[in-house]
Amino acid sequence: MKKQPILIYVLLLGLFLTVGQTFAQQVYQKPKLSDKNSWSLVLLPDPQSYVKFERNVGIINMMTTWVKETADSLNTQFVLCTGDLVEQNDLMNPNGKAANQNSRQQWTNIRGAFQRLDGYLPYVLATGNHDYGHVSAEYRSTHYDQYFSAEQNGLNARALRDVGPNLNGASTAVNATFEFQVPSGKKILVMVLEFAPRDTVLQWAKKIVDKPIYANHEVILLTHVFLDKKSQHIVKQGYKIEDANYGAAVFEKLVKPSKNIRLVFSGHIGEADKFDGHLGFRQDKNAAGKTVSQMTFNAQAMGGGWHGNGGDGWLRYLEFLPDGKTVKVKTFSPLFAISPATQHLAYKTEKNQEFEFSID
Repeated sequence: MKKQPILIYVLLLGLFLTVGQTFAQQVYQKPKLSDKNSWSLVLLPDPQSYVKFERNVGIINMMTTWVKETADSLNTQFVLCTGDLVEQNDLMNPNGKAANQNSRQQWTNIRGAFQRLDGYLPYVLATGNHDYGHVSAEYRSTHYDQYFSAEQNGLNARALRDVGPNLNGASTAVNATFEFQVPSGKKILVMVLEFAPRDTVLQWAKKIVDKPIYANHEVILLTHVFLDKKSQHIVKQGYKIEDANYGAAVFEKLVKPSKNIRLVFSGHIGEADKFDGHLGFRQDKNAAGKTVSQMTFNAQAMGGGWHGNGGDGWLRYLEFLPDGKTVKVKTFSPLFAISPATQHLAYKTEKNQEFEFSID
C-alpha cells in the first residue's frame, strides 16, 4: 500500500521534468555567437517575391534592418544575396497576380532595402535569371547597374578589387571581386558572377583566382544557379540566353581547377511551401585537394507559395569560429522573431537547416 504514493510521485515528477524540458526548448533566445571571438556573414536568399508585391516590401526592409541592428552582436563582416533581386527586370504592366509592382518599382524596392546597410556593412549581390531580359533571361541585359553601384556604399567601394567583362559594351559590376580581412586575420575574396556566366566570364574568373596576390586568400564564390534540391550540380536550364554555364560547368571550369575557392553560395531553386526544395549542400575537392563546401539556400516560395509573402523572412547567418576551421550555420527569421506570439518559430533546427562544417 505504501508503494503506490511513491509511484505516483515518481510519475508526476517525470511528467513535470518532461514538460519543463519542452518549455525550456521553446524559450526564444536572440541570435548570438557561440564564441565571442567569432565573426559571421549573413546570407539572404532570393528576394524577388518580397519586392514584386507592395504588401511584402516591408518584410525585406525588416530583414536588412535586422542585419544592421545585429551587426555588432554577431560581428557581421559582410552580407551576401543569392540573386533574383527582382521578379521581372523590364516589365511595365504587371497583371496584379504574378506581381503588382512594375520593374522600376521592384528595382527601387530592392535598392531601398539594401540602402539601409549603406555605411554600416558591405554587401555583395548576385544577379539571377529574373534580373535579365524582359521577364526571365530572354536576353542578357539587366538594370542592375542603374540601381546598384559601388559608390552608393562606401564600404563596397573600399572592398572592390576586380571588375569582370562588360555586358553589351557597358561596364558592369555583376562580375566582380571584393576583398575583406576578417577578425581571424584571414583575407577573404568574395567573387560574384552573373547568372549562368558566359565563357569569357569564367575565363576571367579563373585568371583572377590564380593571381599570386590571391594565392593565400580563401575565395567565396557567389552565383545564382549551382545546386539542385538533391545537392547535384545543375547541368542545364531552359532559358533562351546563349553562352550560358550552369552549376556543373561552373564547377568543372572554375571551382574544381582552382586552389583557393573554398565556399560556393547560390539560390534559385524552390518548391511551394516545401523548404527542402529550396536547399542543397555538398562538399568536393579542388585542384589543391582542399574541400569546397557548396551551399544553396533559398526561401522564396515559403510563406504561401510563389504568390505568398516572399519567404517568411528566412535568412541564414554563418558563424566562423576563431579556430579558423569550424563554421556554424543557423537558419533564422526576423519576421517570426519580432513577436512573442511567433518567436518559437524563429529558428529552423532540422539537420539540413542548423549544422556545422569544417574548412580544412
